[in-house]
Amino acid sequence: MAFFTDLNRRGGRVRPLVALPAVVLLGTAALSACSDPGASASSASGDTSTTAARNGVVYNTSPDQQRVRAEKDAALAAKVPELIGKDGKLTVATTAGSIPLSFHATDDKTAIGSELDIAQLVADKLGLELDIQVTSWENWPLKTQSGDFEAGFSNVGVNKDRVKLFDFATYRAAFMGFEAKKSASYDIKGADDISGLRISVGSGTNQEKILLAWNAELEGKGRAPAVLQYYSSDADTILALSSGRTDLNIAPYPSTVYRENTRDDLKIVGKVNAGWPSETLVAATTLRGNGLAPVLTDALNSAIKDGSYAEVLERWGLSEEALPESKTVTEETFAAAQTGAKK
Repeated sequence: MAFFTDLNRRGGRVRPLVALPAVVLLGTAALSACSDPGASASSASGDTSTTAARNGVVYNTSPDQQRVRAEKDAALAAKVPELIGKDGKLTVATTAGSIPLSFHATDDKTAIGSELDIAQLVADKLGLELDIQVTSWENWPLKTQSGDFEAGFSNVGVNKDRVKLFDFATYRAAFMGFEAKKSASYDIKGADDISGLRISVGSGTNQEKILLAWNAELEGKGRAPAVLQYYSSDADTILALSSGRTDLNIAPYPSTVYRENTRDDLKIVGKVNAGWPSETLVAATTLRGNGLAPVLTDALNSAIKDGSYAEVLERWGLSEEALPESKTVTEETFAAAQTGAKK
């Protein structure tokens, strides 16, 4: 996923409602994560510890997670690079920005979600203590490069820009969902379907990249582009959608599924691969060449084999995004990995 910078979005105000030019600004911002910061269980779904959803999942959003755990695999633990394993911890970065992937529990401070449950399985397999570090999406690339973070688990997708700096261990399919009010009749499949609509999107995200490309396509046809709107938090975004100030919101597909199944006023009206026009996968992110990514891949495959991986995804209603196998993706293997990405 390629990303963009936006210096006007911070501070809790909506940026002026204008269609943005399709200009890619490369650099550190091009490496940021795929979801907006600031989501919490209390702000997005009410201050309750469990939510029974229409898809049959009972979401536990309390600080007491009782995570699915795995047994240490001594052979895998022995493969952990010495510089990483010497403190006995796996230091994991997450942005806590999207329910049910990575977000704050009802205490508004404990980071929970499927991404961290998967990180826990990996840490367990490697015999390491999971050390969760919540950070902004702008900061995780730099802090991973500096060694402050050893791995990122926060809905980060593999792309051609990131593989120049990071190695990856894939663990989930990557899709974006369009959501709208229940009464809407939209059916979003491509650029033509968003012409003239007001769409909320996270600044600097892959979602924004897709919309900018679609707007360029519309403008090339002489049609009105979508008007992109930016909000400072997940809660503000959903409030704008439910109140009719935006027509659509585009967000990580698991988050749109969560809202469709826990709210009475929203529904999914479209789905697109997060790597559009290509395909991509979500992956654990490590510093390029430090030897950790292949070990994470082996740990993930061990969790897939023993069923604990499937148990985590089922717990969060994400079974449809399960992968049959984790693979290591580097700059050298990126092209081949794209060909094998799950559709």
